[in-house]
Amino acid sequence: MFRRIPVFSAALVGAAAIAASASAEIKVGFIGSLSSDTGLSTLRGAEIAIDELNAAGGVMGQQIALVTADTGEDVTEGIKAYEYLAETEEVDFIISGSIDDVSLGWLPRMQEYRIPTLDTWTSYIGIIDMVVEEPELMEPYFMNIASDEALATLYISFGADVLKGQMGWDSVVILAEDTAFGGAITGLVTDALAPVAGIEVKDIIVYDIGTVDFAPIFSKAQASGADFIYQVSSVNSQVMSSQYVKLQVPMPMTGVNVSALGLEYWEDTGGAGGGISTLSPIPSVGFELDPVSQQFVDTYQARYDSRPVMPHFNGFNAYHGLKQAMAAAEEAGGFDDVSAWAAAMEKQDLKLEKDGKLWLRYGFWQRDQVEPVTQRTYPHNALFDLEAPYDFAQPSMVVVQWQEDGSVGVVYPPEYANMDFAVPSWVPVK
Repeated sequence: MFRRIPVFSAALVGAAAIAASASAEIKVGFIGSLSSDTGLSTLRGAEIAIDELNAAGGVMGQQIALVTADTGEDVTEGIKAYEYLAETEEVDFIISGSIDDVSLGWLPRMQEYRIPTLDTWTSYIGIIDMVVEEPELMEPYFMNIASDEALATLYISFGADVLKGQMGWDSVVILAEDTAFGGAITGLVTDALAPVAGIEVKDIIVYDIGTVDFAPIFSKAQASGADFIYQVSSVNSQVMSSQYVKLQVPMPMTGVNVSALGLEYWEDTGGAGGGISTLSPIPSVGFELDPVSQQFVDTYQARYDSRPVMPHFNGFNAYHGLKQAMAAAEEAGGFDDVSAWAAAMEKQDLKLEKDGKLWLRYGFWQRDQVEPVTQRTYPHNALFDLEAPYDFAQPSMVVVQWQEDGSVGVVYPPEYANMDFAVPSWVPVK
């Protein structure tokens, strides 16, 4: 009736407990394209952060393991990838390098599984609107890039100060890709350029992302009579760029050109990228770095010898954001209590200085915090500053420009500029 437990059994139980403790791990899932500069930037930023955290002892005494799920920048594959991470890998946290359309695809799965998730590339303001309108459903979601509304808002200032004020351009034709990102940016720019910057929108030309011949589109743009072209392109934008240069289109072109955010842009366009300017979240190519960011780049370049040779902005977001997510988990006692983790994540705030001045800030807007320029809230969105002197946070974006000699630098805002805005040599100056 009474059975005595042998001493060796107790020892085995103790050993099993120690083994279980030693093998315990926190599992992070990466979701994004494994063959794009965008996806690889996020993945590599996460890998470096995880290696550094593990070398320092891990999180809550546990090591961090990373698993990946490839979206191929396809919405359907993105949904499958999220399901795989949730159901098969049973990850504790997901870090995303997804493009906007793909994130929109898997968002319902995030709401269902309630896995803490950080988007490092997607900037669609509609997702932040969902956080505002459905706080419980969207509680696990954070976006540590300024939303596209903030990007566009500061770009409107560039329009008023430089395009209209400095260059004297009064009208624009918008060439926008047919994506969620393209539609969002086009709407924001269209609504603000005329009333705020005093620039008339002559026409909006929407094109398919598979377009390979832009000559008819450029001809239509010229026929609009606009002073300049505003490009909105996040997919295959190097095609439009190189054809713009090779065709010597006699109109200046600026806007949003995602391919121009990487150092490979010059090679990708065959050296036909001169004169292109684009808004970019920061850090960007041509952007001066603070010591902490420079150290991350040095580590990155010592470790990886394939493209992208310098991480895009979302690589920095992944590096800092993953560390912040783990710090929040330490405070919340893990990821299981999503509300506790989200509350701790909201408080994460990293300030980086350059020459004694605030240069970059990785933090999040609180739910009741009103941004003074737009007079709205951006809960779970990255902190940004829309007005100089940028003593609250960094600007939501900068404008960078590639010159005809292959050099690249920041041309706006003045506080971060290290190069003057210029018109390509073949374009007549108004």
